[in-house]
Amino acid sequence: MIGRVTSAGRPARTAVLAEVAAEIPGTDGAHVLVAVDGVDGSGKTTFAGELAEELRRRGRAVVVIHADQFLNLSEVRYRRGRHSPDGFWLDSYDYDALEREVLIPFGPGGDGRYRPAAVDPVLDVRVSPEQRQAAAGTVAVVEGLFLHRDRLAARWDYSVFLDVPFAVSARRVADRDGTPADPDDPRIRRYIEGQRSYFRSCRPWLRATRVIDNT
Repeated sequence: MIGRVTSAGRPARTAVLAEVAAEIPGTDGAHVLVAVDGVDGSGKTTFAGELAEELRRRGRAVVVIHADQFLNLSEVRYRRGRHSPDGFWLDSYDYDALEREVLIPFGPGGDGRYRPAAVDPVLDVRVSPEQRQAAAGTVAVVEGLFLHRDRLAARWDYSVFLDVPFAVSARRVADRDGTPADPDDPRIRRYIEGQRSYFRSCRPWLRATRVIDNT
């Protein structure tokens, strides 16, 4: 981990995005993998989009990948029960598909031919969109939950962990999805406790290149 910074306020946020963009490596046309991790409601999608725009302003080719396009189908996600925190932490994502379609193509020696999705999360069906060809030196910004888990942590050339307390993130998700705003509400126990299991197992703030207070 390089260090912890805060993105509070637009001037500070702009400065943080510029600092992060400047730190992302680039090597002789090789692709670069960047992770934007954090709890649900921490602002991953927004941060990843803003980071991508900052990188493009610097003349870099960028694609943004949303991990939620690589969810397992519901029959797998809920096989431990619809309220299981372990199910949320262990069964949410199809990591085989994410590796095959994104991480290997953008990893060392990868050819940059990727697919941006393996599932339609609304229809709960598998999809196989046409492969896309990334330009040489493309930065693939992957945003999603659990990206510093053991299986993935070593794949990133650079990674960010957005640090937001559950009291704040749960309120943001409530505004977005209509779920309870109290992180101790039993109706969202599956999600809060699943993410706490991730914290206990992986301590992502220690694995990330940069920790950002995105409260």
